[in-house]
Parts: sequence; C-alpha cells; structure tokens
Amino acid sequence: MAAGAVTLGLPLPSYRLSTPFPPSAPRPRNLFPKAHRRRPYLRPISSSLLEGEQQLSFTEPEAVLLESLLGIQGRGRAASPQQLQDVERAVQTLESLQGLPEPTSSSLIEGCWQLIFTTRPGTASPIQRTFVGVDFFKIFQEVYLRTDDPRVSNIVKFSDAIGELKVEAAAKIKDRRRILFQFDRAAFCFKFLPFKVPYPVPFRLLGDEAKGWLDTTYLSHNGNIRISRGNKGTTFVLQKETEPRQRLLSAISGGTGVTEVIDELVSLNPEEVADVSVTMEGEWQLLWASQMKNESWSSIAANGLKGLQIVTVDGRLENLVDPFPGFKISANGNLIRISNSNMYIVTMKDGAVSVGTLKFPLDIKSEFRMELLYIDRKIRITRGTEGILFVHLRLDRRL
Repeated sequence: MAAGAVTLGLPLPSYRLSTPFPPSAPRPRNLFPKAHRRRPYLRPISSSLLEGEQQLSFTEPEAVLLESLLGIQGRGRAASPQQLQDVERAVQTLESLQGLPEPTSSSLIEGCWQLIFTTRPGTASPIQRTFVGVDFFKIFQEVYLRTDDPRVSNIVKFSDAIGELKVEAAAKIKDRRRILFQFDRAAFCFKFLPFKVPYPVPFRLLGDEAKGWLDTTYLSHNGNIRISRGNKGTTFVLQKETEPRQRLLSAISGGTGVTEVIDELVSLNPEEVADVSVTMEGEWQLLWASQMKNESWSSIAANGLKGLQIVTVDGRLENLVDPFPGFKISANGNLIRISNSNMYIVTMKDGAVSVGTLKFPLDIKSEFRMELLYIDRKIRITRGTEGILFVHLRLDRRL
C-alpha cells in the first residue's frame, strides 16, 4: 500500500418537554417486581425510517457484531482486549457463514461504505493512524468496479462545513472475493476553496508501495454489511446504512445533531420501554447530557450529570464522579418505578467526598422524577429535572 496514503485500515437545539408528571399519579412501588424480571435479549435491529420505507434489518449474527461494536471509540483504537475479542469472535462467525458466495461479482459490493471498525496493526500508515482513530471525522470507502475506470476510493470527511480528503486507486477484480488496487491520485476538497488541493504523495514513484489488495470475507445478503481483510493484515467492518444507535454515538462524538437522533431512536419502540425494567441493572457511563451549566460538583453527583452510575436489582443507586485524580464524589440513593409507567422517582440520601484514603461525609439530599425514554443492552436514554436529556452506555466489566 502507499506509504502515508489513507487506507481503510485507515448551540444544540432545544428538546421539547413532555407533559409534567401529574400529582394524581399512582404511588410508587419497587423498581424491579419479580413478575417483570426476565433475561434481556437483543432482537435483530430494524428500522422503517429509511427513504422509500426500505427496512434496515440484520440477521442475528450481524446484530451480535453491531452490538459488540457499540461504545468502542476511535473505530477500534480505544477498544479493550475484551471488546476486541468479542468483535473478532463475531467477525469470525460471520465469515464462517460466508454471506454472498461471490462478493466481487455482486452489484451489492458497489457504492459508498462507512468504516465503523478496523484493527490497527503496526504497519498502518501515518495518515491512517491520524484520521481513522478520530471519531469527529467520518471515514468512507467507495467501490465502483463495473465502469470503464474501476476504482476504490478512501474518503476522510472532516465535516460538512470543511470538506474531505479523497484518495483514489485504480482497481481490478482478481477473483470472487479479492480486489487488486493501486493508488494513483488524491486531493483535499475544501468547501471554502473553489479548487482542489493536491495530496502531496508521489504515487508514481512509490512503485509496489502504492499497490495492495482487499479481500471481502463477508458481504451480507442485503448488501448492508461488509467485512474485508487487507494485504497488511488489517480487518475492516463497513456499513452502507448505520442504525440509529450507531448514529447516536457518532453524533455525540461529533457534538452535533444529538437530540435529532434521540428523537428518531425513541420513536422506534415507545411501547416497549415500560416492560424492560430488569435492564436498568448494571454500571452506566454517562456519554452526553443536554445541559450541564452552573452546577456545583455536589449537585452534579446527586443528579448523575457526570461519571458512572450503578443501579442494583433492588433499586439502589450510586453516582460516582471523578473530577480529577485522587478526588472522588459519590452520592447514594434509591430508584423507584411508578406503577405501570416509564416514570421513576429518584431519591438521593447521602454522599461522600474521598481525597486519597480520606473520606468525608457530604450532605446530598434531593428528589426528582426521571423518565425512561429508551433502553436496551447497551444504550439508555432518560429525561430528568427541567427536561435535561441523558445518554448512558452500559459498561462491560468482564475481564
């Protein structure tokens, strides 16, 4: 591959508040009644929100792969060993199923693919190491093999306002799953300039270093998921259409459009939220909140505005905040579900400040209502005091 080439191996809008909680609501009861306890499960993800009412759906093994990728930052750069193991297991499962038998002969391989995960061997190029691990940038690969000029292009999209870098390669089908390519041109296309800026790599002088191959080891039957392995040992997972949870995490990383994606995600299954209380158990990392201004650290801990939140099966709640190394604030309380609803009463009772090995009691007393808008194995969306929205990611503590 070309040295230094980009290789695929490479003010928020306001949220409308719902009707305030009525004074005549039923009295609260235990958060997790035994009659409602059940083992959480992941169904194949589907959406009818795509253009033309075309459904975005995945098989169970594909859904397992996407589930394992949720919450991994930098398209694999910040993945833990356990996360990498889960992804590799899911990838190998799909590769054993083979998908479409001759992916390079199928028209489904063509089009624009978004990179959602890649392994990062030491042979990765400097540009790949620079761009692929930055969540704010989106990475795409265009594959067009049935033209007079077959090409595979890798694209780094900086933003809609800034522009993109496009690195192109002449492509050739070798067999039913391998594509040969040779990088030959690249340029920056900035929105604020009327011309392209050449990418300063002399591809013609690089010889074999500008060449490579890409094997498609899995192509889904609906043409939405592709797994490829490159000549440098890199594994890529790509999609044509991402599902709402993926778009939510991408929006959070990019810092724009979060509430719009929340609206989309919440609208998919509103009737199911009230019947999945068991999935509240666990450790949840706060990823995003719609408003965190003028808050004291004790208030932040009491309301769970930053840090880690732990929910037990009996409804006990602990919020942990680490403002800086050696300093920790904790707040403890209870989470009680209102009967037959997705509303909860959160009561914080006490807390503590820990400085090194020293621990001091903290007077934290507060009570507020929380509305559960969406929940599954990985993602939880709630609305709290004054309509503040929270997005939490469930942590996997397996070693």
